[in-house]
Amino acid sequence: MSDPNPRDGDQPEQEPVADAPSAQDEDSTQRLAADGTVGSARPGTPEAPAAPRPAAAVPPVQQLPLSPRRRSRDEPAPTPVPVEQLPTSELPSARPADATVEAGPTDVAEETPAPVPARPAGPVIPEREDDDAPTAVVPAAVVPAGIFDDGPREPDEDPTDEDDATTVVPAAADTPPPAPPVEDDGTADEPGRRWWKRPAVLAPVGLLVVLGVAYGADLLVAGDDVPRNTVVAGVDIGGMSPVAAADTLTADLAPRVTADHVIVADDVQGVLSPATAGITLDVDATVDAAGGQPLNPWTRLTSLFGDRQVTPVVTGDETALDAQLEQFAGGVDRAPSDATIAVEGTTASVVPAVTGRMLDRAGAADAVTEALASGGDPETPIELPVETTDVLVHEDAAQQALDQTVTPALSGPVTVVGDDGSASAEVGVEAIAGALVFTGQEDGSLAVTLDPAALQASLGDELGEFGTPAQDAEFQVTGNAIAVVPSVDGTGIDPTVLAGQLLPVLTQPAPRQVTATLGPVPADFTTDEANALGITEQISTFTTNFTNSASGTNIRVVAGEVDGAVVLPGDTFSLNGYTGPRGEAEGYVPAGVINNGEFTQAVGGGISQFATTMFNAVFFAGLEDVFHKPHSYYISRYPAGREATVYYDSIDLSWRNDSPTGVYVQAVWQPGALTVTFWGTQRYEIESVSSDRYNVRTPVVQEKPDDGNCSPQGGANGFDITVTRVFKDPATGQQIRTEDFQTRYAAEPVIRCIPVAPPAAPESTAPAAPATPAGRRPVRPRAVGVTS
Repeated sequence: MSDPNPRDGDQPEQEPVADAPSAQDEDSTQRLAADGTVGSARPGTPEAPAAPRPAAAVPPVQQLPLSPRRRSRDEPAPTPVPVEQLPTSELPSARPADATVEAGPTDVAEETPAPVPARPAGPVIPEREDDDAPTAVVPAAVVPAGIFDDGPREPDEDPTDEDDATTVVPAAADTPPPAPPVEDDGTADEPGRRWWKRPAVLAPVGLLVVLGVAYGADLLVAGDDVPRNTVVAGVDIGGMSPVAAADTLTADLAPRVTADHVIVADDVQGVLSPATAGITLDVDATVDAAGGQPLNPWTRLTSLFGDRQVTPVVTGDETALDAQLEQFAGGVDRAPSDATIAVEGTTASVVPAVTGRMLDRAGAADAVTEALASGGDPETPIELPVETTDVLVHEDAAQQALDQTVTPALSGPVTVVGDDGSASAEVGVEAIAGALVFTGQEDGSLAVTLDPAALQASLGDELGEFGTPAQDAEFQVTGNAIAVVPSVDGTGIDPTVLAGQLLPVLTQPAPRQVTATLGPVPADFTTDEANALGITEQISTFTTNFTNSASGTNIRVVAGEVDGAVVLPGDTFSLNGYTGPRGEAEGYVPAGVINNGEFTQAVGGGISQFATTMFNAVFFAGLEDVFHKPHSYYISRYPAGREATVYYDSIDLSWRNDSPTGVYVQAVWQPGALTVTFWGTQRYEIESVSSDRYNVRTPVVQEKPDDGNCSPQGGANGFDITVTRVFKDPATGQQIRTEDFQTRYAAEPVIRCIPVAPPAAPESTAPAAPATPAGRRPVRPRAVGVTS
């Protein structure tokens, strides 16, 4: 006999069961009774004791979802709802009825019975046997009787007594494995609660709702007012209406913007006038920039705890501001100045270096705009940026040159002797001091040299003792021709060579001496240079007459100074600049002038006649008129509209040599006449055309007391006149161009000198004679000692 309890794989073979349940069905079926027998499917049918019937196939039990809510341990299990019992005849059989299976004891603890499929007969109410595993409710009639009994059912037990019974079996196969343990979030004891109802979700949502309501209420209350805690350049306008904010800015901020402000650049201080520069506070634009409630919640929240700074809007005229800054920059800008040595007489000292600087125009404009926009105190200086430029030579290098070269050089004279021993000259300390030149070098040192021209100027006569002087080329006029008198080179000491010889010995102790070598000395104005000027013919000439001896003297002096002047191409000739002061020290005497409309006397009077004569020479030579001033009154000895007056240091006569060749000026004075002739190369033939006199004005009569300072004048009409200069080609006579000169003469007043009446006799202070009674004449007393 076989072991009734097979172990460890020593199981008895069984035939395959038809329609074996699937794994899912196997998970959903219930376990067999412990003895391995299956009860009869039909009531009253005896069971075979030797060979228990195999378990009939049971239809699968419909799986229902487990309850989403966990039942607590103290809550009673739900009452199963009876389902309709299936007829036993409809129970499927896994084997034929006559099939037998060898029965054997079953160890329930070690062996899992085959699943019994079951057909659901109605709704099943889920139920759980415990808190750890889900359960499924299966109709009792589906599972054959005796499956869960300890032994076979007795024949007298009627299975129909349990037709309405419901058996609850675990449905472990349909239950997912338990989730891994998680930390308790406070909701473990609330099975089935929706996720959005949990405190972890509701708390932040509620906070957001509260904040949203508060945000909306704050935005609604604020309305169109300026946002809270808004500050514009120190002026608080938060919470104000736009109109009130504009009034506040106009009263408190605008005056600070337009007030004069102190500006400082380095050590230079000035005053900036925003009003002049057109700089003002744009109140409306500033309120617009500050207004408008912010929609950003974070911005509104932070505004509760601090100020909201808004930059004011400032407008202005950029050109006007630049003009003020440019004027201020005149006192700021300076070029860098190297340290050098100054020599006063024979005393030398170091001059400190000065760093160059320049006002940063663009940066200064930005600094002013930013300062004004900040609404700062006008008394607080606005710092303007300055760009600096370092120097090349500093004080230490200048001090070194002073100690090592200059001080020894000025310690005494230097003797110069000729190489033939025929002459000698002394270069004194004053000459050395006047010729010293200081030049900054790239390496930062200060070089000391001697200026040859300064040496020659200081030693002119002394150097003339050596050799023979040179003669410059000259122009000589003979009749209607002009020629060049050639230059002549001389012999003597070349100042450039002498400067090079003196420099090494200046640092030596006294006595100091150099031997000069005589050599050729070229003329300053050579023959080649004179010929290159192209002065070959007369291009204009003009003569005026005079009678006054005093004026004639002044005309003679000035003619002698100007005669022989050579004006190079492109140069401008100035009469005042060429002659210099014209005072008594220069040989001029008092003569007639017009002062404030009256004829009077002054030193240098009469020079206007020379100016008029020269102006006409310029006119007919076709040269450029730079400046000339006609007399205020017309003077009959001059051509109307073609004359000029001068007065040193106030009224000048100037013209430019716009020709490609030089101009030689010849001034010839003779008693009663002055002739000025220009020599060069003729370019034009000039014709003068004068208009009739127009706008004639009659003189007024002025009576003045003849107190010794009155000069009677006959008067003359005033008028306007236009003189046209016509330029013609000298070869063809064809007109090239014209130039008009318009002159306005004032009417010369008639001045009558009225004799001054003698002063009236003073009234008598003697007492009046007493009246005679009855009209009789008084008796005259008789003179004592007098006889008739």
